[in-house]
Amino acid sequence: MAEIIIKEVLTRKELREFIYLPSKVHKNHPDWLPPIYMDEWLLFNKKKNRSYQYADAVFYLAYNDNKPVGRIMGLVNNRYNSIQNEKNGRFCFMECYNDQKVAHSLLEKVEEWARQKGMTKIVGPLGFSDKDPQGFQIEGFELPYLFTAATNLPYLPKIVESEGYTKEVDLVNYNIPMPEQLPVVYTKAYERISRSGEYEIIEFKSKKEIKPFIIPVLELMNETFSEIYGFVPLNDKEKEEFAKRYLPLIDPEFIKVVRNKGHLIGFVIAMPDLSAGIKATKGKLFPFGLVRILKEMKKSKKMMLMLGGIKKDLRGQGIDVLMAVKMWESARKNKMTIIDSHLVLENNTRMRAECERLDGKVVKRFRIYQKSLREDN
Repeated sequence: MAEIIIKEVLTRKELREFIYLPSKVHKNHPDWLPPIYMDEWLLFNKKKNRSYQYADAVFYLAYNDNKPVGRIMGLVNNRYNSIQNEKNGRFCFMECYNDQKVAHSLLEKVEEWARQKGMTKIVGPLGFSDKDPQGFQIEGFELPYLFTAATNLPYLPKIVESEGYTKEVDLVNYNIPMPEQLPVVYTKAYERISRSGEYEIIEFKSKKEIKPFIIPVLELMNETFSEIYGFVPLNDKEKEEFAKRYLPLIDPEFIKVVRNKGHLIGFVIAMPDLSAGIKATKGKLFPFGLVRILKEMKKSKKMMLMLGGIKKDLRGQGIDVLMAVKMWESARKNKMTIIDSHLVLENNTRMRAECERLDGKVVKRFRIYQKSLREDN
């Protein structure tokens, strides 16, 4: 076997190899779900992606006999480390064939890079924030992959564990059967809160109607997500870019916001599952990919819960019930049969209890790993 060579990605040709390597690794895996490649080119562009303004990053490719056989990204999120008072490096977007030597070489290189940056611990897979795919899937491989989460095969977590990595935190994914009727506790609470007239719930029919709410929603997200593991607040420019990136895929019917005295206090965003469309187009939006994805979305029977938040001092007052009832009505109207919770931190007992109250079952589990970088370990 030829020697494994690790090279930093510096040219556009090497970046192309980095971006498309997973498609080669998964060439013979018919169930694999590709990323949206237009997003990948933006994600890994240090000039256009504003996240690199507050984060140090490096991309590595592993070569064997002059062929790329593995990739990894090293990351130091300086903004997050400063907020949390941590010295954590990260690894992310790791992919390789089932080869321990390749994985060892990649992880060793990123660990060395993170130490040089003064980091004392490394965690991952974890990107710029919790909005990037996080963790390796460790359970639930019998079900289709999620477009919002890691798409690794079962061998990858085992390989990483063999390199001395242990659990940092798990995230779980629930599937909830769409109820024909909501539990009585929901309907009674909805009637009581609606009668009070204290809160105004707003629904949308067009993307034009959504636009004035996008920045306020993202500002509320910054406020309400501050305690979530891995979350990094978006600055004003990032809010604009986030909105521009996702607005084409948003279905107005699956967005609900709540106001009190004219002020936004709660929001929830869901969307039909994109996976079938992404798979059909092989992750390419142009020239006709976006049309195909939107068409497949209309056929989807799975509703993905994407984002949601309520002002901290107003939680427990039924605002979540208002949004849940209206979202349920939209889902029933569109003949949805499954609600997908997206990824929920295992210690988010409140969210997990709500999923289980609706007979939700954990169908997938994802794990973020950690390893000390201290020389004395």
